[in-house]
Amino acid sequence: MTTLLPAHRAAACQSRLFSALPAELRDPLLAAARPVRHGRGEALFHQGDSARVLHIVADGWVKLYRIAPNGTEAVVGVMTRGQSFGEPIALRGGSYPVSAEAVTDCTLLALPAAALLALIRARPEAAISILSSTFLHLQGLVEQIEQLKARSGAQRVAEFLLELCPEGADAASVKLPYDKALIAGRLGMKPESLSRAFARLRDHGVRVSQSSAAIASVAALRDLTLSDPAAAWARSA
Repeated sequence: MTTLLPAHRAAACQSRLFSALPAELRDPLLAAARPVRHGRGEALFHQGDSARVLHIVADGWVKLYRIAPNGTEAVVGVMTRGQSFGEPIALRGGSYPVSAEAVTDCTLLALPAAALLALIRARPEAAISILSSTFLHLQGLVEQIEQLKARSGAQRVAEFLLELCPEGADAASVKLPYDKALIAGRLGMKPESLSRAFARLRDHGVRVSQSSAAIASVAALRDLTLSDPAAAWARSA
């Protein structure tokens, strides 16, 4: 497959890279992008590879991770439809600081970094939109650090489940998009800590099975994410 389908274009336009670009700047980049299908478990690139391409997820899930010197895998992020990755590194012409693997069968839109650089040189105003997308990426990393540092395990899991809920739903039954070991890695938890967090969420109307979660009240779950984790410690003191 070498031609972008309407669904591919729609996913690209959702991404932080394309969403800030006006149509006349976006269209040349879409023309240079190519859809690539990857099977579950397939490596997209490895840490240290030259970054010549940036990616947008059209469907499925992709894991970004690093391998520590002791061999431990650290999940940096899990990307899905409409999310892009690799922009800053590809623009610098550096090496990927992470590895990427297809968590499920997925389609990625591969955009050569050269096409983006050519657009910036020809239309310098495009750089403002690129800087905006880079800022959003940085903001997302700051929020991720805040989540890991300031939220309890149950709150992190609650936020993860809320991301899966349909917009405006009062209650929901959601399918877990990938296995629980990866969910734990994404949330900065050990698998046993994830299991304990799932158990704590029962008191908030959440029932988790092997691959799905039933949420009795989306509002109650959202209230949990907004509560102060220190309050539980204060009550038990």
